[in-house]
Amino acid sequence: MDATLIAVAALWGAATGLLLPRAAYRFSVEPEEPWRDACPDGHALTGPARGWLGSTRCPACAVAVPAVARGDGGPPEQRAPLRSRYAPALALPVVTTLVCTALAATTGTRPEAVVWLLLAPVAVLLAAIDRRVHRLPDTLTLPLAGAAALLLGAAALLPEHGGSWTSALLGGAGLGGFYFVLFLINPNGMGFGDVKLALALGVALGWYGWGVLFVGGFAGFVLGALYGAGLMVMRRAGRRTGIPFGPFMVAGTFFGLLFGGLAA
Repeated sequence: MDATLIAVAALWGAATGLLLPRAAYRFSVEPEEPWRDACPDGHALTGPARGWLGSTRCPACAVAVPAVARGDGGPPEQRAPLRSRYAPALALPVVTTLVCTALAATTGTRPEAVVWLLLAPVAVLLAAIDRRVHRLPDTLTLPLAGAAALLLGAAALLPEHGGSWTSALLGGAGLGGFYFVLFLINPNGMGFGDVKLALALGVALGWYGWGVLFVGGFAGFVLGALYGAGLMVMRRAGRRTGIPFGPFMVAGTFFGLLFGGLAA
């Protein structure tokens, strides 16, 4: 059964990951800008969920580029590459597949495995958006926190679950409160979007108890510190250079859940 679960999780990760690149592109805008609704050449985005889900290939661009411009004919100096791909499309499906597979392998057939698989694609999407534009949209962070609490509440009603809904709720409040204090101390170093994301991640980590909450939260800070130190060593950042912390929060939570799943 575990092998079947892992295979299903891998397929789920691949399928959902293939739907994320379009959403990442549309959400990756500055706070004062509206969500993107067209490709860089102005063609309207259409498809599943009103154009929010799917690949980052624009059929209209592929049709609009003349044959000579595509490199199908004409002198070399008149040729240009096909510009139908408007954003990266490979990284998100690969990462989502690996994350879902690892979570299923360590959690096993316990009810919370389904919760992790449902939440993981959204967490990966948030990490991708924050990495690109240093932003964590409320449209994703707040529903993620609510979904984590409700889904784990449902999992707690099923037999053989490996955690506690009460500790999950306390974990969300604890980690969210901790990040809120950091935000008050240094608003330039910790965004309020990180605080909202911490609510969801704290609920997930708190499911397995305070030890896992500490491991996952601490891992995020360690990963962020190592990344910042690496940038400074390569002279690509200074002490006051802002870095997107969301990806490291998500990565730390991922490692915490792997630890919690194995220990439960």
